[in-house]
Amino acid sequence: MFITEKRARKIKAVLEKKQKDLQVFSDNVTNQHNFSAIMRTCDAVGVLYLYYRYLGNEEIINEEITMGSHKWIIYQEIEDINSFFKKKKDEGFQIIATHLSEDSIHFRKVDYTKPTLVVVGNEINGVSEEVLEYADKKIIIPMYGMAQSLNVSVATGVILYEAQRQREERGLYEKPSLSKEEIENILKKWATDDLIKHKMKESAVRHIKK
Repeated sequence: MFITEKRARKIKAVLEKKQKDLQVFSDNVTNQHNFSAIMRTCDAVGVLYLYYRYLGNEEIINEEITMGSHKWIIYQEIEDINSFFKKKKDEGFQIIATHLSEDSIHFRKVDYTKPTLVVVGNEINGVSEEVLEYADKKIIIPMYGMAQSLNVSVATGVILYEAQRQREERGLYEKPSLSKEEIENILKKWATDDLIKHKMKESAVRHIKK
């Protein structure tokens, strides 16, 4: 083990709370602050897998915003949208997309204790039509003010904390959703990443001192 036993126990305890069947897909959220805030919220509620499509050219992750939370989730950029969503459906996930339409339902009317992929969209255009085709349900967050939409990172937080509430009431955080093997594999990877970053930092400090 490349990290202290105390830190390994802490990471393992976090992994035992992770909800591997509560996942998020970001459909071209382009603002760095928004995407990084979504990452931070994912970690906070125990989401392990964050998938995203990003059509921009700039760096999408701001570590000052994530506050290190990006290290404790598994995030993956998706290029083949059709294959990805077909695979998720084959795995038994319900696809829940934020979208305002006549058939949209209140976000709290969804059972988030089922395997769920929450889809959030671009700051201006929302979830793309291409992705909406795969949505099993479209959800809205009721608005009672003059503004008719929330910032995408805030909306994601509202939805994920409703999912967290439902899962906590069902006791899903009390037992690991990851297998022992999955936990050990992720722990080893994260421990190795920690060591590499620590060595790089030490090297950079030595270089500056010279």
